[in-house]
Amino acid sequence: MKSVSGKRNKLFFNVGAGFEFCVDTRCNVWYIVSTFFLEEKTGVTQEETKSSWVPTNPLYDPKKPMQIGGQAVIEGVMMRAPGSVATALRRMSGDIVVKKEAFVSLNEKFKLLNVPVLRGAIGLIDMMYLGIKTLNYSAEIAMMDLEQEENSKNGNGQATDRQPKKPSTLALVGTLAVALALGIAIFFVTPIVITTKLFHFEQTAFEFNLVAGVIRIAILLGYLAAISLMKDIRRLFQYHGAEHKAVFAFELSDQLLPAVVRKHTRFHPRCGTSFLLIVMFVAILSFSLLDAFLIRFFGEMTIVLRLVTHLPFIPIVGGIAYEFIKFSAKHATTWWGKIVIAPGLWLQRITTKEPDESQLEVAIVALRCALGLEDAGKYALVASLRAEAVPAAPGN
Repeated sequence: MKSVSGKRNKLFFNVGAGFEFCVDTRCNVWYIVSTFFLEEKTGVTQEETKSSWVPTNPLYDPKKPMQIGGQAVIEGVMMRAPGSVATALRRMSGDIVVKKEAFVSLNEKFKLLNVPVLRGAIGLIDMMYLGIKTLNYSAEIAMMDLEQEENSKNGNGQATDRQPKKPSTLALVGTLAVALALGIAIFFVTPIVITTKLFHFEQTAFEFNLVAGVIRIAILLGYLAAISLMKDIRRLFQYHGAEHKAVFAFELSDQLLPAVVRKHTRFHPRCGTSFLLIVMFVAILSFSLLDAFLIRFFGEMTIVLRLVTHLPFIPIVGGIAYEFIKFSAKHATTWWGKIVIAPGLWLQRITTKEPDESQLEVAIVALRCALGLEDAGKYALVASLRAEAVPAAPGN
């Protein structure tokens, strides 16, 4: 199978703030995976002061936590700010294209949903949907570049002028359902089956879920360690690191310049990787309490009963984990907060890599556009396509 620069045929999807999936854009075979700055392009000069780049996004409130987030996509970064989402992608030509659109979460639309635990579960589904939609777009741009490369190899240097296809809501919902089913099957059903078949803890709530939890974490760590050796995945992890560095620079009121952003750490306490790990720890305790109640009520626990009761309980586990990571992020500088977030930060040594300057540029452009610091229109895809369509001037 052909690919663009060896990395264009994979589509990665971060499930909310936790799971990441990868799909081959030609074969549609899903696999589980866990998941800046030229001055003449960004309009930022070295003389720019911190006070001159206060976000113009009217919905941004610096007093509220967890307002900025993002994820790595194919050759780019998606950044989400209050009310808007901006996705910046690096094309094979070297140009950066940005797609910015309005986005209001379900929790923001319906205030009744914005209650502890429930808001985390709803937010997880919300971000899964947004992630799929964003990654479909990045995959389309990647395929456009692939077509252009193939045309050049065949002697046809004409640039493609087609616009990316807009996926239907039904297609996005279908992809979301597949992603959820795969994540649940691998990270929840598989550990239960293995623990039931290989051990004899069915009737002991804590011991069973402790072993199942260890297996669950081992599956995650083993898979992440294996795929991190792949060149394509490493590049994705570099964009992941670029996203973290840009967000950290902004949150600490630092200048959004490549040289400045590069100095910040790539390990962020609110990362989806950390969330996934916390979900697994919370699952051990939550499922243990649930099993203890079921054993007391029914008298005997079976694998069918566990599956039937555990699977509907997963959104609650996700909601509890969301509240936990939100609380720990607020106290990340305390001694106990550092202990709590440490496992997630250690795991990010696998899922993030040091980005190069071109990747940092992409992340900053995405962040600036999402915050309203920069006009996304000048990075519009149509402008990039027009530039490609202009024939090169003949040499003298």
